Amino acid sequence: MANKQMSPDEVVSRLRSGMTIGIGGWGSRRKPMALVRAILRSDLTDLTIVTYGGPDVGLLLAAKKVRRLIYGFVSLDSIALEPHFRAARETGSVEVSEYDEGMLRWALYAATCRLPFLPSRVGLGSDVLTVNPALRMVASPYGGEELLAVPALHLDAALVHLNRADVLGNAQYLGPDPYFDDLFCTAAEQAYVSVERIVPTEELTRDAPVQSLLLQRWMVHGVVEAPGGAHFTSCDPDYGRDEAFQREYVQAAGDPQRWQAFYERYLNGDEAAYRAAVETRSVSA
Repeated sequence: MANKQMSPDEVVSRLRSGMTIGIGGWGSRRKPMALVRAILRSDLTDLTIVTYGGPDVGLLLAAKKVRRLIYGFVSLDSIALEPHFRAARETGSVEVSEYDEGMLRWALYAATCRLPFLPSRVGLGSDVLTVNPALRMVASPYGGEELLAVPALHLDAALVHLNRADVLGNAQYLGPDPYFDDLFCTAAEQAYVSVERIVPTEELTRDAPVQSLLLQRWMVHGVVEAPGGAHFTSCDPDYGRDEAFQREYVQAAGDPQRWQAFYERYLNGDEAAYRAAVETRSVSA
């Protein structure tokens, strides 16, 4: 069985402009930020991003990498609205499909099952149908009930971040919630996981139950060891959300000059430069 260990830039080299890319995590929690930052350094553009969004969305929108966004929400959790997302929506600079959270999960599951759609009651009686006029209804063959036909969301690639993995791609979450990272991976043609630490396979279940192994090696095409790779989002229990940095990010996003300074300080180099800038900031603070 092959070693799947890669660097963030090697992952991004396998992506192409125009792809549909799913990004795991939830709001400002356990986002694959090291991989997102690698996309910022690339020439990728015209992307469709599928996500329960947080700063992954904001950074990619600010860098003009996104043509279309399919999302259940976009939030920084402790700060309600992602500022770059709000600006993009207010100016209409990005195409959007705004789904109910349950619909997005169902769409990924339909793709996982290789089905064209799955029926659901989620979204009925809401404005989901109004803002997504391409959605269709379907009559149940068992009684005729009208249901929403949630179309499958097939992904070209998925990017997720977990706590631990081995070099084969078996990956583990140690926090309170798996989110839907496994569905992002199984809905995708290729899936890449960044982790805080790569460990021997036997170590994965030494101090944690086998149920914590969210991803199996057949789901994963590449593994990236990226300590702090979810920063500034949380990766419990390894670290929480960096609230001070998140506030700095939001404040910078509201002013073009401050954003340029923020970008040059934190995002203008590679991942090692990012970590060094964050560490320097923490010491000076």
